[in-house]
Amino acid sequence: MEFRSGNPVLSDKAFNQHLGATTDRMTLDGTVNKTGLLLFIAVLAAAWPWSLVMQHANAGTANPNAGLVGLLAIGGAIIGLILALIISFKAHTAPYLAPVYAVFEGLFLGAVSGFFEMRYPGIVLQAIGLTFGTLGALLLAYKSGLIRASENFKLGIVAATGAIMLLYVVGFVLSFFGIQIPLIHGSGFVGIGFSLFVVTIAALNLVLDFDFIENGVAAGAPKYMEWYGAFGLIVTLFWLYLEMLRLLAKLRDR
Repeated sequence: MEFRSGNPVLSDKAFNQHLGATTDRMTLDGTVNKTGLLLFIAVLAAAWPWSLVMQHANAGTANPNAGLVGLLAIGGAIIGLILALIISFKAHTAPYLAPVYAVFEGLFLGAVSGFFEMRYPGIVLQAIGLTFGTLGALLLAYKSGLIRASENFKLGIVAATGAIMLLYVVGFVLSFFGIQIPLIHGSGFVGIGFSLFVVTIAALNLVLDFDFIENGVAAGAPKYMEWYGAFGLIVTLFWLYLEMLRLLAKLRDR
């Protein structure tokens, strides 16, 4: 059986390699519970850098913790990326590394969220609400059959996701030379349109993740693949949340 997801950490190969390997099977409830646990871990980790930023937000003075918060953001992003790559290629490590990934990604998200909240008060709560509202709406649409993860749909989302990631990598490299890709990062119509497109693609990746996890359960993937499926789902949720923050910030700047 073939599995496909637009989420780069959820590969066809990961499930296919482990089908039929054990009598202890992956379940939907188990995957949901582990997703909730990973989100809880990330929120706990995010609380520290968030508090370091916000305790000086209304003081009107320089934040003495700015250097530490920046270090937590950079360190969390780099270590989180490394862990994500390891889990992506070694699915059996997910039960051990996915919670660690949630910790470091939480540190990154907490720091970034704090900086956004300082500049745009109330934006974090709005982004969280939109992210989980989108999750609920798409899950309902998927379960009701309004959205189907057909092969053409999957291929389109995979291609769009790859293009966005490539653009981000190019932009990151160019930033070292003081060059920014014009228009897309601004608050003009092109910048907002680009963010709307990215948010849409990130959201539609959730549909592919639902389908991917459901197929894994139906095919009898081993129990530890619940962690792998949960890991892939929170990667998409974290991406969607960050893109919501960017979109809302652009709208505030207009």
